[in-house]
Amino acid sequence: MRVLFVVFPHTSHMHGVVPLAWALHNAGHDVRVALHRDALSLATDAGLTAVAVGTREHLSEIVAANPDPSRLPRLSGSMALDLTAGPGRLQALWMHYTAMLSGYRPVLPDLVDLARRWKPDLVLWDPLCVPAAVAAEVTGAAQARLLWGHDNIGWLRGKQLEQRAGAAGGRAARPRRDPVESLMRPMLEPYGLKFQEELLLGQWSVDPTPSGMRLPAPAHYVPMRWVPFNGGAGTPAWLDEPPRGPRVALSLGVGGRGRQLFEETGVSFHDVVAAVAGLGAEVVATGHPGQPGPVGDLPEGVRVVDYMPLNQLLPTCAALVHHGGAGTYAAAVAHRVPQLVTPVPFWSEGEVARYVTEKGAGLSLDIAEFGLSSLCERLERILTEPSFGDGAELLAKEAREAPGPAELVPVLEELTVRHRR
Repeated sequence: MRVLFVVFPHTSHMHGVVPLAWALHNAGHDVRVALHRDALSLATDAGLTAVAVGTREHLSEIVAANPDPSRLPRLSGSMALDLTAGPGRLQALWMHYTAMLSGYRPVLPDLVDLARRWKPDLVLWDPLCVPAAVAAEVTGAAQARLLWGHDNIGWLRGKQLEQRAGAAGGRAARPRRDPVESLMRPMLEPYGLKFQEELLLGQWSVDPTPSGMRLPAPAHYVPMRWVPFNGGAGTPAWLDEPPRGPRVALSLGVGGRGRQLFEETGVSFHDVVAAVAGLGAEVVATGHPGQPGPVGDLPEGVRVVDYMPLNQLLPTCAALVHHGGAGTYAAAVAHRVPQLVTPVPFWSEGEVARYVTEKGAGLSLDIAEFGLSSLCERLERILTEPSFGDGAELLAKEAREAPGPAELVPVLEELTVRHRR
Protein backbone atom coordinates (compact mmCIF):
# COMPACT_ATOMS: atom_id res chain seq x y z
CA MET A 1 0.00 0.00 0.00
CA ARG A 2 0.97 3.65 -0.33
CA VAL A 3 1.51 5.49 2.96
CA LEU A 4 1.82 9.27 3.22
CA PHE A 5 3.22 10.81 6.40
CA VAL A 6 2.36 14.48 6.95
CA VAL A 7 4.83 15.96 9.42
CA PHE A 8 5.03 19.27 11.25
CA PRO A 9 8.31 20.78 10.00
CA HIS A 10 10.43 20.49 13.10
CA THR A 11 13.25 18.09 13.94
CA SER A 12 11.64 16.68 17.08
CA HIS A 13 8.43 15.85 15.18
CA MET A 14 10.28 14.16 12.33
CA HIS A 15 12.33 12.01 14.70
CA GLY A 16 9.17 10.32 15.96
CA VAL A 17 8.17 9.34 12.41
CA VAL A 18 11.34 7.64 11.18
CA PRO A 19 11.12 4.19 12.88
CA LEU A 20 7.53 3.55 11.73
CA ALA A 21 8.22 4.92 8.24
CA TRP A 22 11.14 2.52 7.85
CA ALA A 23 9.12 -0.38 9.27
CA LEU A 24 6.48 0.18 6.60
CA HIS A 25 9.14 0.54 3.91
CA ASN A 26 10.86 -2.66 5.02
CA ALA A 27 7.51 -4.47 4.81
CA GLY A 28 7.30 -3.55 1.13
CA HIS A 29 5.05 -0.49 1.32
CA ASP A 30 5.61 2.72 -0.63
CA VAL A 31 6.31 5.56 1.81
CA ARG A 32 6.47 9.32 1.28
CA VAL A 33 6.80 12.20 3.74
CA ALA A 34 5.08 15.56 3.11
CA LEU A 35 7.07 18.46 4.60
CA HIS A 36 7.73 22.16 4.24
CA ARG A 37 9.95 22.69 1.19
CA ASP A 38 12.80 24.06 3.34
CA ALA A 39 12.60 21.12 5.76
CA LEU A 40 12.81 18.23 3.28
CA SER A 41 16.28 17.30 4.58
CA LEU A 42 14.67 16.22 7.87
CA ALA A 43 13.27 13.25 5.94
CA THR A 44 15.91 12.75 3.25
CA ASP A 45 18.74 12.67 5.81
CA ALA A 46 16.94 9.67 7.32
CA GLY A 47 16.81 7.98 3.89
CA LEU A 48 13.10 8.68 3.31
CA THR A 49 11.36 10.07 0.22
CA ALA A 50 10.10 13.61 0.80
CA VAL A 51 7.52 15.75 -1.00
CA ALA A 52 7.28 19.54 -0.60
CA VAL A 53 3.99 21.13 0.42
CA GLY A 54 3.05 24.70 1.30
CA THR A 55 4.74 27.97 0.46
CA ARG A 56 8.23 28.98 1.46
CA GLU A 57 6.80 31.60 3.81
CA HIS A 58 4.44 29.24 5.63
CA LEU A 59 5.82 28.28 9.08
CA SER A 60 9.19 29.66 8.02
CA GLU A 61 10.07 30.67 11.59
CA ILE A 62 9.51 27.10 12.80
CA VAL A 63 11.70 25.77 9.99
CA ALA A 64 14.43 28.31 10.80
CA ALA A 65 14.48 27.03 14.39
CA ASN A 66 15.66 23.58 13.25
CA PRO A 67 19.32 24.62 12.94
CA ASP A 68 18.94 27.24 15.69
CA PRO A 69 16.80 25.82 18.56
CA SER A 70 17.26 28.99 20.61
CA ARG A 71 14.70 30.70 18.33
CA LEU A 72 11.83 28.34 19.05
CA PRO A 73 10.83 29.38 22.60
CA ARG A 74 10.03 32.88 21.32
CA LEU A 75 7.56 31.66 18.70
CA SER A 76 4.63 30.46 20.82
CA GLY A 77 3.38 30.31 24.37
CA SER A 78 3.05 27.24 26.54
CA MET A 79 0.55 24.57 25.49
CA ALA A 80 0.82 22.70 28.81
CA LEU A 81 -2.43 21.43 30.31
CA ASP A 82 -3.83 22.15 33.73
CA LEU A 83 -5.77 18.97 34.46
CA THR A 84 -7.59 20.64 37.37
CA ALA A 85 -8.65 23.81 35.53
CA GLY A 86 -12.27 24.95 35.52
CA PRO A 87 -14.53 25.25 32.45
CA GLY A 88 -13.58 28.86 31.70
CA ARG A 89 -9.86 28.18 31.68
CA LEU A 90 -10.32 25.01 29.62
CA GLN A 91 -12.40 26.90 27.05
CA ALA A 92 -9.71 29.57 26.75
CA LEU A 93 -7.01 26.95 26.37
CA TRP A 94 -9.05 25.08 23.75
CA MET A 95 -9.44 28.29 21.74
CA HIS A 96 -5.67 28.75 21.97
CA TYR A 97 -5.15 25.23 20.66
CA THR A 98 -7.57 25.59 17.75
CA ALA A 99 -5.93 28.87 16.76
CA MET A 100 -2.60 27.04 16.72
CA LEU A 101 -4.03 24.22 14.61
CA SER A 102 -5.30 26.74 12.04
CA GLY A 103 -1.69 27.70 11.33
CA TYR A 104 -1.27 24.59 9.15
CA ARG A 105 -4.40 25.32 7.10
CA PRO A 106 -2.59 26.95 4.12
CA VAL A 107 -1.03 23.57 3.27
CA LEU A 108 -4.42 21.97 2.50
CA PRO A 109 -4.55 22.65 -1.30
CA ASP A 110 -1.11 21.11 -1.80
CA LEU A 111 -2.03 18.10 0.33
CA VAL A 112 -5.24 17.53 -1.65
CA ASP A 113 -3.34 17.82 -4.94
CA LEU A 114 -0.72 15.37 -3.68
CA ALA A 115 -3.35 12.91 -2.46
CA ARG A 116 -5.26 13.10 -5.74
CA ARG A 117 -2.08 12.64 -7.74
CA TRP A 118 -0.35 9.92 -5.72
CA LYS A 119 -3.49 8.24 -4.28
CA PRO A 120 -2.25 7.07 -0.87
CA ASP A 121 -4.10 4.25 0.84
CA LEU A 122 -3.19 5.56 4.32
CA VAL A 123 -2.33 9.04 5.57
CA LEU A 124 -0.53 9.19 8.93
CA TRP A 125 -0.45 12.73 10.22
CA ASP A 126 1.09 14.77 12.99
CA PRO A 127 -1.63 15.93 15.44
CA LEU A 128 -0.76 19.54 14.52
CA CYS A 129 -1.45 18.83 10.82
CA VAL A 130 -5.26 18.54 10.72
CA PRO A 131 -5.52 19.39 6.96
CA ALA A 132 -4.01 15.97 6.26
CA ALA A 133 -7.20 14.33 7.52
CA VAL A 134 -9.25 16.52 5.19
CA ALA A 135 -7.06 15.60 2.21
CA ALA A 136 -7.54 11.92 3.08
CA GLU A 137 -11.30 12.39 3.30
CA VAL A 138 -11.38 14.10 -0.10
CA THR A 139 -9.58 11.19 -1.74
CA GLY A 140 -10.98 8.27 0.27
CA ALA A 141 -7.75 7.31 2.01
CA ALA A 142 -7.72 5.91 5.53
CA GLN A 143 -6.20 8.38 7.97
CA ALA A 144 -4.82 8.32 11.49
CA ARG A 145 -2.82 10.54 13.78
CA LEU A 146 0.72 9.59 14.74
CA LEU A 147 1.17 11.05 18.22
CA TRP A 148 4.53 12.07 19.67
CA GLY A 149 3.45 12.68 23.27
CA HIS A 150 0.40 13.29 25.40
CA ASP A 151 -2.82 13.73 23.43
CA ASN A 152 -3.52 17.20 24.76
CA ILE A 153 -5.75 17.94 21.77
CA GLY A 154 -7.88 14.85 22.31
CA TRP A 155 -8.20 15.48 26.05
CA LEU A 156 -9.25 19.10 25.60
CA ARG A 157 -11.73 18.13 22.89
CA GLY A 158 -13.24 15.56 25.22
CA LYS A 159 -13.60 18.14 27.99
CA GLN A 160 -15.32 20.55 25.63
CA LEU A 161 -17.74 17.87 24.40
CA GLU A 162 -18.54 17.01 28.03
CA GLN A 163 -19.17 20.67 28.77
CA ARG A 164 -21.47 21.08 25.78
CA ALA A 165 -23.37 17.89 26.61
CA GLY A 166 -23.88 19.12 30.16
CA ALA A 167 -25.17 22.43 28.84
CA ALA A 168 -27.58 20.65 26.50
CA GLY A 169 -28.91 18.70 29.49
CA GLY A 170 -29.55 21.91 31.39
CA ARG A 171 -26.82 21.29 33.97
CA ALA A 172 -24.62 24.25 32.99
CA ALA A 173 -24.54 27.46 31.02
CA ARG A 174 -24.04 26.80 27.32
CA PRO A 175 -20.38 27.39 26.37
CA ARG A 176 -19.40 29.87 23.74
CA ARG A 177 -19.36 28.99 20.06
CA ASP A 178 -17.35 25.87 19.30
CA PRO A 179 -13.99 27.11 17.93
CA VAL A 180 -13.66 23.84 15.98
CA GLU A 181 -16.26 25.23 13.58
CA SER A 182 -14.03 28.21 12.78
CA LEU A 183 -11.05 25.89 12.40
CA MET A 184 -12.69 23.32 10.14
CA ARG A 185 -15.26 25.19 8.03
CA PRO A 186 -12.71 26.98 5.75
CA MET A 187 -11.12 23.59 5.01
CA LEU A 188 -14.32 21.59 4.51
CA GLU A 189 -16.62 23.91 2.54
CA PRO A 190 -14.44 24.12 -0.63
CA TYR A 191 -14.68 20.33 -0.93
CA GLY A 192 -18.34 19.97 0.06
CA LEU A 193 -17.52 18.07 3.24
CA LYS A 194 -19.28 17.92 6.60
CA PHE A 195 -17.42 17.94 9.90
CA GLN A 196 -16.82 14.62 11.63
CA GLU A 197 -14.87 14.15 14.85
CA GLU A 198 -12.44 11.82 13.07
CA LEU A 199 -11.26 14.78 10.98
CA LEU A 200 -9.94 16.31 14.20
CA LEU A 201 -8.84 13.17 16.08
CA GLY A 202 -8.21 10.67 13.29
CA GLN A 203 -10.00 7.45 12.46
CA TRP A 204 -7.53 6.06 14.99
CA SER A 205 -4.38 7.34 16.71
CA VAL A 206 -1.03 5.57 16.87
CA ASP A 207 0.09 6.35 20.41
CA PRO A 208 3.57 5.78 21.88
CA THR A 209 2.50 7.08 25.30
CA PRO A 210 2.55 4.44 28.10
CA SER A 211 -0.96 3.39 29.07
CA GLY A 212 -0.38 4.63 32.61
CA MET A 213 0.43 8.13 31.33
CA ARG A 214 -2.32 8.32 28.69
CA LEU A 215 -5.03 10.95 29.15
CA PRO A 216 -8.70 9.95 28.76
CA ALA A 217 -10.00 11.24 25.44
CA PRO A 218 -12.68 10.39 22.82
CA ALA A 219 -10.18 8.77 20.46
CA HIS A 220 -9.33 5.24 19.34
CA TYR A 221 -5.76 4.57 20.45
CA VAL A 222 -3.50 1.96 18.88
CA PRO A 223 -0.43 1.56 21.13
CA MET A 224 3.08 1.47 19.71
CA ARG A 225 6.40 1.18 21.48
CA TRP A 226 8.47 4.32 20.97
CA VAL A 227 11.70 3.27 19.28
CA PRO A 228 13.86 6.38 19.75
CA PHE A 229 15.48 7.91 16.70
CA ASN A 230 17.61 11.01 17.17
CA GLY A 231 19.73 11.23 14.06
CA GLY A 232 23.15 9.89 13.30
CA ALA A 233 26.71 11.08 13.88
CA GLY A 234 30.24 9.78 13.99
CA THR A 235 31.20 8.10 17.25
CA PRO A 236 34.09 9.81 19.09
CA ALA A 237 36.80 7.58 20.56
CA TRP A 238 36.27 8.89 24.11
CA LEU A 239 32.75 7.43 24.16
CA ASP A 240 34.20 3.91 24.25
CA GLU A 241 36.69 4.70 27.01
CA PRO A 242 35.86 4.13 30.70
CA PRO A 243 34.55 7.40 32.21
CA ARG A 244 36.41 9.04 35.09
CA GLY A 245 33.27 8.63 37.21
CA PRO A 246 29.61 7.85 36.64
CA ARG A 247 28.72 9.51 33.33
CA VAL A 248 25.82 11.98 33.52
CA ALA A 249 24.20 13.31 30.37
CA LEU A 250 22.65 16.78 30.31
CA SER A 251 20.26 17.08 27.37
CA LEU A 252 18.43 20.24 26.45
CA GLY A 253 16.47 18.61 23.62
CA VAL A 254 16.32 19.53 19.93
CA GLY A 255 13.23 21.70 20.35
CA GLY A 256 14.81 24.61 22.19
CA ARG A 257 12.50 24.48 25.22
CA GLY A 258 15.11 23.01 27.53
CA ARG A 259 17.28 26.06 27.07
CA GLN A 260 14.69 28.11 28.95
CA LEU A 261 15.68 26.32 32.15
CA PHE A 262 18.64 28.63 32.64
CA GLU A 263 16.70 31.75 31.69
CA GLU A 264 13.88 31.05 34.11
CA THR A 265 15.97 29.90 37.09
CA GLY A 266 18.84 32.36 36.79
CA VAL A 267 21.32 29.52 37.31
CA SER A 268 24.02 29.45 34.64
CA PHE A 269 24.90 26.52 32.43
CA HIS A 270 28.51 26.77 33.65
CA ASP A 271 27.51 26.51 37.31
CA VAL A 272 25.21 23.54 36.68
CA VAL A 273 27.78 21.39 34.90
CA ALA A 274 30.49 22.39 37.41
CA ALA A 275 28.25 21.38 40.31
CA VAL A 276 27.46 18.00 38.73
CA ALA A 277 31.17 17.40 38.06
CA GLY A 278 31.76 18.21 41.72
CA LEU A 279 29.86 15.03 42.61
CA GLY A 280 32.68 13.05 41.00
CA ALA A 281 30.69 12.51 37.81
CA GLU A 282 31.77 12.90 34.23
CA VAL A 283 29.36 15.31 32.55
CA VAL A 284 28.44 15.28 28.86
CA ALA A 285 26.27 18.24 27.88
CA THR A 286 24.69 17.87 24.44
CA GLY A 287 24.44 21.41 23.18
CA HIS A 288 25.54 24.65 24.79
CA PRO A 289 22.48 26.83 25.45
CA GLY A 290 24.06 30.07 24.27
CA GLN A 291 24.80 31.40 27.74
CA PRO A 292 27.16 34.36 27.96
CA GLY A 293 30.82 33.59 28.50
CA PRO A 294 33.19 31.06 26.99
CA VAL A 295 32.65 27.33 27.17
CA GLY A 296 36.36 26.58 27.43
CA ASP A 297 36.76 27.41 31.14
CA LEU A 298 34.68 24.46 32.29
CA PRO A 299 36.17 22.16 34.94
CA GLU A 300 37.87 18.88 34.21
CA GLY A 301 35.43 16.06 33.55
CA VAL A 302 32.94 18.18 31.59
CA ARG A 303 32.44 17.69 27.87
CA VAL A 304 30.24 19.98 25.79
CA VAL A 305 29.29 18.64 22.37
CA ASP A 306 27.25 20.48 19.78
CA TYR A 307 25.12 17.42 19.16
CA MET A 308 25.30 13.75 19.97
CA PRO A 309 22.45 11.30 19.34
CA LEU A 310 21.15 10.02 22.66
CA ASN A 311 21.14 6.50 21.23
CA GLN A 312 24.95 6.72 21.16
CA LEU A 313 25.45 8.49 24.46
CA LEU A 314 22.90 6.97 26.86
CA PRO A 315 24.17 3.35 26.87
CA THR A 316 27.28 4.68 28.62
CA CYS A 317 25.44 6.84 31.17
CA ALA A 318 24.41 6.35 34.79
CA ALA A 319 21.87 9.20 34.74
CA LEU A 320 20.21 11.71 32.42
CA VAL A 321 19.23 15.27 33.37
CA HIS A 322 16.64 16.74 30.99
CA HIS A 323 13.68 19.08 30.60
CA GLY A 324 10.88 16.52 30.25
CA GLY A 325 10.58 16.24 26.47
CA ALA A 326 8.77 13.12 25.27
CA GLY A 327 11.54 12.05 22.90
CA THR A 328 14.26 12.46 25.50
CA TYR A 329 12.18 10.54 28.05
CA ALA A 330 11.61 7.71 25.57
CA ALA A 331 15.32 7.44 24.78
CA ALA A 332 16.13 7.15 28.50
CA VAL A 333 13.47 4.47 28.91
CA ALA A 334 14.79 2.47 25.97
CA HIS A 335 18.32 2.50 27.41
CA ARG A 336 17.22 1.94 31.03
CA VAL A 337 18.80 5.15 32.31
CA PRO A 338 17.48 6.78 35.52
CA GLN A 339 16.26 10.33 34.95
CA LEU A 340 16.31 13.65 36.76
CA VAL A 341 13.55 15.68 35.11
CA THR A 342 13.46 19.45 35.49
CA PRO A 343 10.25 20.13 33.56
CA VAL A 344 10.13 23.24 31.39
CA PRO A 345 6.37 23.36 30.73
CA PHE A 346 5.27 23.49 27.13
CA TRP A 347 3.28 20.33 26.32
CA SER A 348 3.45 17.41 28.77
CA GLU A 349 6.77 17.89 30.57
CA GLY A 350 5.17 18.02 34.01
CA GLU A 351 3.37 14.73 33.43
CA VAL A 352 6.62 13.13 32.25
CA ALA A 353 8.29 14.21 35.49
CA ARG A 354 5.37 12.89 37.52
CA TYR A 355 5.40 9.52 35.78
CA VAL A 356 9.16 9.03 36.11
CA THR A 357 8.92 9.75 39.83
CA GLU A 358 5.83 7.60 40.30
CA LYS A 359 7.56 4.62 38.68
CA GLY A 360 10.71 5.07 40.79
CA ALA A 361 12.83 5.58 37.66
CA GLY A 362 14.17 8.94 38.79
CA LEU A 363 13.31 12.21 40.48
CA SER A 364 11.90 15.57 39.46
CA LEU A 365 12.92 19.11 40.28
CA ASP A 366 10.52 21.95 39.53
CA ILE A 367 11.81 25.23 38.16
CA ALA A 368 10.60 27.04 41.30
CA GLU A 369 12.86 24.81 43.43
CA PHE A 370 15.78 24.64 41.03
CA GLY A 371 19.17 25.44 42.52
CA LEU A 372 22.62 23.90 42.64
CA SER A 373 22.10 22.31 46.06
CA SER A 374 18.69 20.80 45.19
CA LEU A 375 20.02 19.59 41.84
CA CYS A 376 23.04 17.90 43.40
CA GLU A 377 21.05 16.38 46.25
CA ARG A 378 18.64 14.66 43.87
CA LEU A 379 21.29 13.64 41.38
CA GLU A 380 23.49 12.14 44.10
CA ARG A 381 20.53 10.01 45.22
CA ILE A 382 19.97 8.77 41.67
CA LEU A 383 23.66 7.87 41.29
CA THR A 384 23.95 6.05 44.62
CA GLU A 385 20.58 4.40 45.30
CA PRO A 386 20.06 1.16 43.30
CA SER A 387 16.26 1.49 43.41
CA PHE A 388 16.34 4.06 40.61
CA GLY A 389 18.05 1.57 38.32
CA ASP A 390 15.31 -0.91 39.20
CA GLY A 391 12.68 1.69 38.32
CA ALA A 392 14.36 2.40 34.98
CA GLU A 393 14.27 -1.32 34.23
CA LEU A 394 10.57 -1.38 35.13
CA LEU A 395 9.83 1.44 32.66
CA ALA A 396 11.77 -0.37 29.94
CA LYS A 397 9.81 -3.57 30.60
CA GLU A 398 6.54 -1.67 30.45
CA ALA A 399 7.55 -0.13 27.11
CA ARG A 400 8.40 -3.54 25.65
CA GLU A 401 4.83 -4.71 26.26
CA ALA A 402 3.60 -2.46 23.43
CA PRO A 403 4.20 -3.59 19.83
CA GLY A 404 7.20 -2.08 18.08
CA PRO A 405 6.88 -0.36 14.69
CA ALA A 406 7.50 -3.58 12.72
CA GLU A 407 4.87 -5.44 14.76
CA LEU A 408 2.41 -2.61 14.17
CA VAL A 409 2.58 -2.84 10.36
CA PRO A 410 0.00 -5.68 10.04
CA VAL A 411 -2.32 -3.78 12.37
CA LEU A 412 -2.09 -0.69 10.14
CA GLU A 413 -2.68 -2.81 7.05
CA GLU A 414 -5.89 -4.21 8.55
CA LEU A 415 -7.13 -0.82 9.74
CA THR A 416 -6.43 0.70 6.34
CA VAL A 417 -8.50 -1.94 4.55
CA ARG A 418 -11.32 -1.33 7.04
CA HIS A 419 -11.38 2.47 6.74
CA ARG A 420 -10.38 3.46 3.19
CA ARG A 421 -13.05 4.02 0.56
